[in-house]
Amino acid sequence: MTYVKTGDQLDAQVFPPLRWAVPGLIPEGMGLLTGAPKAGKSWAALGIALAVASGGRALGKVPTGHARPTLLMALEDGERRLQGRCRALLDGEPIPPLLHYITRIPPAHVWDEMGAWLYEHGSAAPLVILDTLGKVAPDSAPGESAYQRDYRIGSKLKAYADEHPGACVLVVHHVRKAASDDWMDSTSGTNGLNGAADFTLNLSRSRNDDAGIIRVTGRDVPESEYAVTSREGRWVLDGEVLAEAASKAQTARASAGLGDRAIEILNVVTEHPGGIGPTAVAEALDPPITAESAGTYLGRLSKAGRIMKAGRGVYTPVESVESVETDEHSDADHDRVSTLPLGNVETEQGLSPGNYTLSTVSTPDVDCSVCGYGPLDAEDAPLGRHAMCAPPPGGLTPDSPGQTDRVAAALANAQKEADR
Repeated sequence: MTYVKTGDQLDAQVFPPLRWAVPGLIPEGMGLLTGAPKAGKSWAALGIALAVASGGRALGKVPTGHARPTLLMALEDGERRLQGRCRALLDGEPIPPLLHYITRIPPAHVWDEMGAWLYEHGSAAPLVILDTLGKVAPDSAPGESAYQRDYRIGSKLKAYADEHPGACVLVVHHVRKAASDDWMDSTSGTNGLNGAADFTLNLSRSRNDDAGIIRVTGRDVPESEYAVTSREGRWVLDGEVLAEAASKAQTARASAGLGDRAIEILNVVTEHPGGIGPTAVAEALDPPITAESAGTYLGRLSKAGRIMKAGRGVYTPVESVESVETDEHSDADHDRVSTLPLGNVETEQGLSPGNYTLSTVSTPDVDCSVCGYGPLDAEDAPLGRHAMCAPPPGGLTPDSPGQTDRVAAALANAQKEADR
């Protein structure tokens, strides 16, 4: 007997299309739904179960298709609480008969019960939700490491799903307390569970905040994150479709910690994936601001990684840079025209109001930290600002010490660079 097959045998096989419990979000196979305690995981899991069992909309917006058998193992709830939550989520509609549930079962019996139920309903692309894994997870076997234990449990759950094509087994699990840069590393225990799972979802929200984020990654589902809101226990997608919720999640992440004006400008940039400049941003605000002020905000947002600088004077959302056409020359070898707001300055021709336009040879990706314009020339780049952008308290006036020298030196340097 040989286990080896050939490429033409593989090429001749015909597989059914991937099936989804929640299209675009929860595919067939075994997956994890993780989150911190009291984050709302059980409410989210129940909402998904009711949507699939009734042929409704998951997260209030995503159609799940025709009604299918759903087994909810709500092992942290009693029947009274489960009934109350179902009625709260269904707005008076009857609990769907295709929702099957278990609230009490000896941990050792869970596996046989799950297997028997899937054997009976496995041909109907059913959904099984185990809430939570911690209630029934077995101890490590003698000599078995924590990773081996987690992978063994995950592999057993995955085997139940794999035996019934189209079925989904969704396992609710906690996250560890320690913070992590990668949300996948937050899953409680070792990476054995994530390694065995076909996909992982994570629900997160700040304490006392109704806004949340659902993140998902997996073998058959694109890595994404979606903005959601909790309304009296009901998790609802922020947007009519997943794409809108993904856009809102991106904006929420980019605007975290920003002031109101910066958030307004960020929103304007987000609405222009093809790119937008300071003047257009300034005019789009209500009330409008000066182009110079808009440039300062844009420069700061770009430095913070909230937006991207796609070209000279062009800013885009962080995921839109590749679609923006930029000048064929790089900033490093192209003359840069910068208009610097200096107020009234004294020149050889007398007191002159307004801005000076300076042509300078630029260095790439370095903007002035004071006015926001750039790139800076080679002399100013080490300072992180234009030489003249260091006004004394109260701003520049005709009597400011060294003001005339500052402007004259800047103009002389610019002319010197232009003559080259």
